[in-house]
Amino acid sequence: MQEKEHKGEKPVVKREMSRRQFLSYTLGGAGAFMAAGMTVPMIRFAVDPIIRPKSGSDYVKVIEESKVTTTPTEVKFKKHQVDGWYESDPEFAAWIAKDDSGKIYALSPICKHLGCTVAWNTDSRFPNEFFCPCHEAHYDKDGKQKAVASAPLDEYEVKLEGGWVYLGPVIPNSRVK
Repeated sequence: MQEKEHKGEKPVVKREMSRRQFLSYTLGGAGAFMAAGMTVPMIRFAVDPIIRPKSGSDYVKVIEESKVTTTPTEVKFKKHQVDGWYESDPEFAAWIAKDDSGKIYALSPICKHLGCTVAWNTDSRFPNEFFCPCHEAHYDKDGKQKAVASAPLDEYEVKLEGGWVYLGPVIPNSRVK
């Protein structure tokens, strides 16, 4: 038998993995696996509030319909609130009254000037008005600003159901033209 030699061809060399390469690949893979194991829960934690479905109604039962008069009455209520990962039940307030036609409305007690809390009929200089003690802003019964503040008081969405008044989210005042 005759062996043919081919010029310019190199013999095929079988490459074997060295110990150093084996350890490098093994440790690199194990490190990547551990990094992914730590990163995935952090990403899930950050994204969870975004992908979690919203629950429940935005309306809160606050007062019996029969107890609402034409004079604004302050009612306090708690509303469950989820802010990212923090859940709380802070207390809110509203001024609820009936207008001349008997329609129930609720105003936010937050002054539009600097965010202080207004109260009904507390200053003798401004009878039958909402008054803010911080900078003497005052509003009429419908929440229309009379001095200092640049906008009327906000109002709550109101829903009447089963003899009860339910308050929803705060919206811009629709009573003042």
